[in-house]
Amino acid sequence: MTSLRSRVALVSAAALVLAGVGIGYSLYAAARSGGDSHAAGHAVPASDDGLYIRDSEGSVVLQQGSGTSTRRTSTGLDCNRFYAAGDTAVCLSVEGSLKPTAKVEVLDADLTPAESFTYSGVPTRARVSPSGRMVAWTVFVTGDNYAGTNFSTRTGIFDRETGRIIDSLEGIPLHIDGERVRRVDVNYWGVTFAADDNTFYATVSTAGKTYLIEGDIANWSATALRENLECPSLSPDGTKLAFKKRVNDSVDDRWRLYVLDLESMQETALAEYRNVDDQAAWLDDDTVAYAVDGGVWSVPADGSGEPRLIADDASSPSMVKD
Repeated sequence: MTSLRSRVALVSAAALVLAGVGIGYSLYAAARSGGDSHAAGHAVPASDDGLYIRDSEGSVVLQQGSGTSTRRTSTGLDCNRFYAAGDTAVCLSVEGSLKPTAKVEVLDADLTPAESFTYSGVPTRARVSPSGRMVAWTVFVTGDNYAGTNFSTRTGIFDRETGRIIDSLEGIPLHIDGERVRRVDVNYWGVTFAADDNTFYATVSTAGKTYLIEGDIANWSATALRENLECPSLSPDGTKLAFKKRVNDSVDDRWRLYVLDLESMQETALAEYRNVDDQAAWLDDDTVAYAVDGGVWSVPADGSGEPRLIADDASSPSMVKD
């Protein structure tokens, strides 16, 4: 199977061919984003790497280059959430309006659909394991009578190797403070996978609290590790989790980004003071990316530095390394 890195190279070659026959990138960018995405100061990954992003119209594009040579190439996909890793990508989209249905498309390395699932609800989170084997998604659903806010979540996992589909994580045995928890209000969201394609981290909410859980697919178990961690994202080296933390109850200023060291269990506040309601992604072991204020930004994972805009008119970042 062709890797996503090979896909990056193919898309880059296609972009050069288009340039050769006179189809300028500036026309494409204007059509997609309604403005110039090459403005000075928009830092982007090195030219041998690629950053998949979703623009404000829902189109997934591959951004490459740096400085004034930044270019974006269409993938032909329209998604509400998108993520790619290894030889796999996942595209979540909405069908219908009165009763929305989430369509989950699992894509091969050439970004063609390989599997498709549908669930009642609205897409909110998507992830793929580093190898591309495991795919996860979360949708918001309505109608659960235990949910005081009249909505809850469903999180599913698909194993591309075995074909196993877990429609909802709610059936996994959950332990909090050493005790098995059996409650009807348990909700999971924001899965992130380790490199072993078995260990995963996610958020669980129950009894008015949220927790970071560590899950084990083979043993079918989940254990709460820490309170008040949401939407975790595991670093490429598997040593740190980026997450959003509730810092107050204000709707407009509720969340801050942190990084948790999994060995010491020490938290580090990142140098981003805006309200970031997103599941962050990692550009490398030292840099976190996330969507806020209509663009994708990055910030050092050690709490130093300051935010940098790496893609305007964008969300759902996922980095493909050469």
